Amino acid sequence: MEEDFSKYNGEGTTLRKAQLKMLDILVEVDKICRKHNIPYWLDSGTLLGAVRHGGFIPWDDDIDIAVLKKDYLKLRKILLLELPPNMVFQDWKNDKKLPIKTGKVKDTKSHVVTTHMNEKMKEQGIWIDIFPMEYMASFRLKKFIDFFYGRFFRRLHGFENGKFEYVISLIFYPIALMMTWFAKFLALFLGKNKLTHPFGGWHGVRKRYKSDVFPLSKLNFENKEFFVPGNYHSYLTLLYGDYMKMPPVEKRIVHATDIIIYD
Repeated sequence: MEEDFSKYNGEGTTLRKAQLKMLDILVEVDKICRKHNIPYWLDSGTLLGAVRHGGFIPWDDDIDIAVLKKDYLKLRKILLLELPPNMVFQDWKNDKKLPIKTGKVKDTKSHVVTTHMNEKMKEQGIWIDIFPMEYMASFRLKKFIDFFYGRFFRRLHGFENGKFEYVISLIFYPIALMMTWFAKFLALFLGKNKLTHPFGGWHGVRKRYKSDVFPLSKLNFENKEFFVPGNYHSYLTLLYGDYMKMPPVEKRIVHATDIIIYD
């Protein structure tokens, strides 16, 4: 017997309404990426949801897509100009209180409180994440450097810090930053296939390979077609292992603690 997931995101629930808002944002970003020939793909839990559920993981409260960093820089400029009035683009460059090096497209007619974001950010609406994927020479080296750099970056942007942690981060951040430059220099020669989140990301190092991503394929997500890694089986196996196995109930976590939709 199939499990009934309606207790998480049944029609009319706040989470389902939020998911549909996220879907609207994804449709808009997809349209802009197609218009400007910018390759992107569904990533992390969103990709898993597309493969395992044909849409959202029932308890998921965000959407993740990924682009190569060079494409992210182009996409960022376009999103700042072409998003509709009810959506805004936000990243660490135009909002210094965002404690992660990830781009976000946010709905302006909602408000979300989470356990892992800074409440001082300019925009607090429902969002989708856009991860700029960087080439890495070594996953192990990336993990080592980002153990320091990521923490310093987040504390300097107002997250998980007291005054002492802020001062320590202010002193040692330049050293950690130079370490990231060294790693990126190595990647010019040794990082042709390994991909991972940029330095300053949330989740440490999750292995991804460019050869699993390209050429891109397409899958249905909530009855709409989006781009996914060509070898999504290998991609998801690296991220989650036996990804078709349902997690136990206690691990089905909704990160948002409060969601308010104004329209």
